[in-house]
Amino acid sequence: MKKTVFITDYPWPDLDYEHRLLEAAGHRVVAGRSAALPEREIDAIAERERPQAIMTCWAEVSATAIGHCRDLAIVARYGVGLDNIALDAAWAAGARVTNVPDYCVEEVSDHAVAMLLAWSRGIVQWDREVKRGVWEPAQARLKRTRGLTVGLVGYGRAGKLVARKLSGWGLRVIACGRTPPAGDDAALVEWMTLEALLPQADAVIALLPLSAVTSNLFDADRFAQMKRGALFINVSRGGLVDNAAILDALDSGQLDAAALDVIAGEPNPPAAITGHPRVIATPHIAFSSPDAIQELRERTVEEVLLALRGEPARVLVQSTVR
Repeated sequence: MKKTVFITDYPWPDLDYEHRLLEAAGHRVVAGRSAALPEREIDAIAERERPQAIMTCWAEVSATAIGHCRDLAIVARYGVGLDNIALDAAWAAGARVTNVPDYCVEEVSDHAVAMLLAWSRGIVQWDREVKRGVWEPAQARLKRTRGLTVGLVGYGRAGKLVARKLSGWGLRVIACGRTPPAGDDAALVEWMTLEALLPQADAVIALLPLSAVTSNLFDADRFAQMKRGALFINVSRGGLVDNAAILDALDSGQLDAAALDVIAGEPNPPAAITGHPRVIATPHIAFSSPDAIQELRERTVEEVLLALRGEPARVLVQSTVR
């Protein structure tokens, strides 16, 4: 029986791969734009098309949209985080929710390490100066990377890879999270509370999912707890950070710099942050490489096809309410 798959948005040039596999299986594909549509437009398409599957990257999949889909089988996230999906509504509707939790851990951990090195060696700052015609090596105030203390807030898949990649550099790595590491991973870090970590770290890397608990975790109080002159790196979700608080911390010198791949308000984050002279900003691309994106697309389509055939999921986000 032909079923409808609604792809809300997609940050790559086309949907040829998705069309080919889903239509070969006898299904119909309805697609939004590459850039995420507003929530009300997603709701309207869901009401009109009543899909059996929704695939989403950045777009909000609301309880309203899910409520329009009377026989919804799956909401599949092109990605890791699930903060843009009304999870309880999906589960209440009897739909499974899937994601791809490990497709880009190499890229995200690389990005975090690259941001750390760019700061300690002044790569971005001095590239900007040279392009302005400034050639003053005596003015450089750089850091020896070896010997720095790096704090990892969150120690999941990406956090473990960051720790492994830094382990050969002679840095001290401290970490906090929900579950203390075991085995070989335990030897890579010193485990402690967030309150103990913040004042010790020369650089803090946020590696957490966004949830009601972690929203605005890094607020004025948290930045005040950090070591003065530290670097803050965020390669997770912009909503972890209070924008006003990070600006105040930068302007006061409490933070020496921030390196942000994600910023609350994206894709139109505050210009005061992106344009700040002591901010290194990238446009939510830490996940990106051709290999990672192809793996993401393949595994997301695979989960949709399994759901529409009534077969078990490979990666299932478990409901906490049933």
